[in-house]
Amino acid sequence: MSAPRSLADLIEKVHNGHYGEEIADAAVSVGFLTQQGVRHASRNTSYRNHVLSLRVADAVGSCAVEPGELAEDVVLDCVGTPVAELLRHPSAAVRVAALDGYLQSVRPHHRHSEEVAVGRGSSLQKSLHRAKLVVDLLPPVRRVLVIGVVNSLLHHLRERGIDYRACDYKGGRTEWGEPVHTDALAELSECDAVLASGMVLGNGTFQPLLEHTRATGKPLVFFAQTGSGILPCFLGAGVTAVSAEPYPFFWLDGGPSSLYRYPGEDAA
Repeated sequence: MSAPRSLADLIEKVHNGHYGEEIADAAVSVGFLTQQGVRHASRNTSYRNHVLSLRVADAVGSCAVEPGELAEDVVLDCVGTPVAELLRHPSAAVRVAALDGYLQSVRPHHRHSEEVAVGRGSSLQKSLHRAKLVVDLLPPVRRVLVIGVVNSLLHHLRERGIDYRACDYKGGRTEWGEPVHTDALAELSECDAVLASGMVLGNGTFQPLLEHTRATGKPLVFFAQTGSGILPCFLGAGVTAVSAEPYPFFWLDGGPSSLYRYPGEDAA
């Protein structure tokens, strides 16, 4: 089977049974919205995340959303609804979370990737450990475009002497006072690799990124809580490597947690 060319193409392949006939019987059993705020000890900046999660069989699919984007009724209406129906939902977040949950249920991470433990620790310790595991997936590069600013990722890039352009819709400044650009696509020509959050699946940025890396051959590495089961489907077709982190996420608990790495051939 050929690799999908877009998220819409992947959804069509799922509808047509290319990823298993289970799509006819799959339905969401649980839906919930996680609202998180964090400010690590010794850090000067704080941030927050809202994440829609939908359970399909034994898997939980997720998609980050903007605060206030989804009403409670939308989340509750997903419960008991067939996945095939939700893949046509008007909300991109619902489509992504349902697709993510379904793909994880039929293609579980532990069968296709390397499971890596993020050790017990404070929120900062776990964030830094997770960030190191993500940055390890990058091949040798001069400057990387970071989409979805996580200061722990920038910390490890700085430690390795890798220049970066930090981008996030929210703007602002990094922990080191550097400006955070709001238009990631405008910065692509300035960088020779991309390190992106899976959140781009829900905000319309994914396809332009995919087309750029396919056209230029630049490495595209994802750190994915959103769409951790979706992005590995694009490996070798514009995506170089994926750090997949399905629910429960590392920031929910101080104990050990797992992420799943799909490394590219040239990853460090």
